[in-house]
Amino acid sequence: MDTYKLLKKLTETPGPSGREKRIINLVSELWEPYVDTISTDRLGSVFATKLGSEKEPRCKLLLASHIDEIGLMVTEVIDHEGHGFLHVINVGGVDIRPLYAQEVTVHGSKDLFGVLSALPSRMLPEERRSNAYGFEDLVVDTGLPAESVQELVEVGDFITFRQPMRKLLANNVTGKAVDNRASVAAVTICLEQLNGRQHDWDVVAVGTVQEETRLLGAFTGAFSQQPDAAVALDVTFARGAGLSEKNVPELGSGPVLDIGPNVHPGIYQALKDAANALELEVSSTIHTRGSGTDAFGLQVARSGVPTGLISMPIRYMHTMVETISTKDVERAGRLLAEFITSLDGEFLDGIARAMMENE
Repeated sequence: MDTYKLLKKLTETPGPSGREKRIINLVSELWEPYVDTISTDRLGSVFATKLGSEKEPRCKLLLASHIDEIGLMVTEVIDHEGHGFLHVINVGGVDIRPLYAQEVTVHGSKDLFGVLSALPSRMLPEERRSNAYGFEDLVVDTGLPAESVQELVEVGDFITFRQPMRKLLANNVTGKAVDNRASVAAVTICLEQLNGRQHDWDVVAVGTVQEETRLLGAFTGAFSQQPDAAVALDVTFARGAGLSEKNVPELGSGPVLDIGPNVHPGIYQALKDAANALELEVSSTIHTRGSGTDAFGLQVARSGVPTGLISMPIRYMHTMVETISTKDVERAGRLLAEFITSLDGEFLDGIARAMMENE
């Protein structure tokens, strides 16, 4: 499997949080060859089930990677002297600082190319010339007359960033929606690897919707599937220029295992053991409250689900140039597959006993 081509296809397919139809179709297409059943729920989350080899009833592991991306939404269609412009607001926590002059796609009754524009700095009051633009300053310009824009675009239409994936040096790539299509790619690699290996447990890979806005797919997916254990996959901040914190991982340093209130210590240890079995380098980060990922939605479903969290380091999160190492994506997929093949009928009792002994 060519990881770059996989990431390129995933990241360049639009799927803003709340309007994920195109990426839902793509993920279903990618996962179907590797699983026994595939379906979508009423919200759009994709469920791909690969049956285990043990006799029924089997334990079930849920793998969650969210498929939605950050974007924008139209708040007003403007007629300015016959020219059509769009006012917008963010969907999912867009970093506003790099928005000016970005290319976008407006998903109206048909897709429209546009640019995010504003008055040039020299035309602003002097006290504002060095400040970042706010959403109140920015408009999307499609180049169309107001009449055409009003016909094709409505308030509430979604907008995604128009940014192709590009190769950098040292196995690094950059583009939009790496958060979290990189995790979808890692799950895809895991499912491919499992096709040649035996595993006792059923595995349900879930491409969750609306993580960037409310963790919706994680809550509903874990509730409906009732897994015995779960692992969420997401991205985390990587070390970059001006960032010297010791616990921030480097690009290419391997998967990151999170530990904190959203993570069961038994799942965390089992993932570390799987990494050791592969002689795979991993690092650990901590969270002291919620992790801000699907792990929270999985953990609190029904009576609670023992949950782990695998992250991959990226730079420039929630921008149009999110940067990741393809090696980290591949390693995360391999780690998942190794962890899954290590699960047996004694695993759940074992991690429960270990928790009591640690007390």
